Amino acid sequence: MAATPGKARSRFVVVGGGIAGVTCAEKLAVDFPSEDIFLVTASPVIKAVTNFRQVSKTLEEFDVEEQPSSLLEQRYPNIKVIHSAVKQLKSDEHKIFTEDGSEYTYEKLCLCAGAKPKLIFEGSPYVLGIRDTDSAKAFQKNLARAERIVVVGNGGIALELVYEIEGCEVIWAIKDKAIGNTFFDAGAAEFLIPKLTAEKQETPIECKRTKYTMEGSEKIERPIAAPSDKLGSALGPDWHEGLQLKGTKEFSHKVHIEILCEVKKIHSQQEFIQLQQTSLAFPKEGKNVEPDEVLWPVYVELTNGKIYGCNFIVSATGVVPNVKPFLDSNNFAIGEDGGLKVDKHMHTSLPDIYAAGDICTAAWEPSPVWHQMRLWTQARQMGWYAAKCMAADASGESIDLDFSFELFAHVTKFFNYKVVVLGKFNAQGLGLDHELMLRCTKGQEYVKVVMQNGRMMGAVLIGETDLEETFENLILNQMDLSAYGEDLLNPDIDIEDYFD
Repeated sequence: MAATPGKARSRFVVVGGGIAGVTCAEKLAVDFPSEDIFLVTASPVIKAVTNFRQVSKTLEEFDVEEQPSSLLEQRYPNIKVIHSAVKQLKSDEHKIFTEDGSEYTYEKLCLCAGAKPKLIFEGSPYVLGIRDTDSAKAFQKNLARAERIVVVGNGGIALELVYEIEGCEVIWAIKDKAIGNTFFDAGAAEFLIPKLTAEKQETPIECKRTKYTMEGSEKIERPIAAPSDKLGSALGPDWHEGLQLKGTKEFSHKVHIEILCEVKKIHSQQEFIQLQQTSLAFPKEGKNVEPDEVLWPVYVELTNGKIYGCNFIVSATGVVPNVKPFLDSNNFAIGEDGGLKVDKHMHTSLPDIYAAGDICTAAWEPSPVWHQMRLWTQARQMGWYAAKCMAADASGESIDLDFSFELFAHVTKFFNYKVVVLGKFNAQGLGLDHELMLRCTKGQEYVKVVMQNGRMMGAVLIGETDLEETFENLILNQMDLSAYGEDLLNPDIDIEDYFD
């Protein structure tokens, strides 16, 4: 049963029911079976990591399941879930105050409140951000009535969306030269693009998450907004697989990409009519762009001068750490990206307060082949490690930086391809004295390695390459590979035999 409002004290309090917060609370519950662990979350459901699999030393795969908090309390009887948002933190008194009027005193506090979508235009009813389950549901409902949408952004959620949407024209506006700039270079983008125009033939992976059904089919002009005052926890891997992302039309993919541009302005239908400008029809391959005859609910003006009408706009332009509830009267050190700065023991700048997941900014000197990205895998690793650090601190022990921060490693799926990114996969921060080695089999695999001074610093593997473990070891060991030259990527040589 959830904790009742009032006053209570706990040795360990965790704020946030997402992957980082739940992982942190679970680890503390195991390490301190006789202590009550308080988990404070505004959401009625929590995010549980299921089907966890350690793929290699640093690569891990898991599903994320949305579960009622009662299941968490059944698994860990010493976790008490408090269903309320945090109203105020008084760090000097070691107290948090929740919206339901309760106060909780802590010895050690871990903030795992995640991040919220960075919307291109706050307050517009036609702009939807996709971050949590509620906003994903709202998106699905709106899409079912849509003929055309504009997607803005070039990260993981935008990539997954444009591939999964069927029966709706998609104008995809990106500020970069190529799609997926967060994860890929132009070569990898070129490899993936044919999948955007091909009819889908792959068998979708079996869905392990909640399926959402349509409720009614009344005609609406304005998009349905997700409740904005209650921020749910972030979506997990393959979040779209329980959703039927289908518009009103009977075709599969129809995506047009506008590169090197951003949204300049959003016009209502009335404003657009007064502008007396021309909007563009969906571009047809090999034909001149034609003016649009349809009157749309909303219009997007891009910085390249083009205007497109649509039913609504999806803002997938990244996230902002959700620090606001904790800043009042608390002098936290804040990173350049707006997160709470943490040291190598996940400790913020204030005594006895830790942070993990999307809310924090790693402010320690990182390994040369690790960097922070706000991903589910890092949220889980940080939550688990923060609990270890809290436990060590509480018992006066020292602790070394966890091995998961030695090498950046992430496995995901884009356009139905397995995608593994390792180390400085886009040569992040390596300067100009690096070189790239590539191997590409159209429609099958794309392999890129980043080399510097004869050593492997990063890799991108798309498709079933079976190279992730070998490359992980080569990046970690920093072995001089100069002697192997191009043979490193020679498909006729089993590279694993070299390094057994």
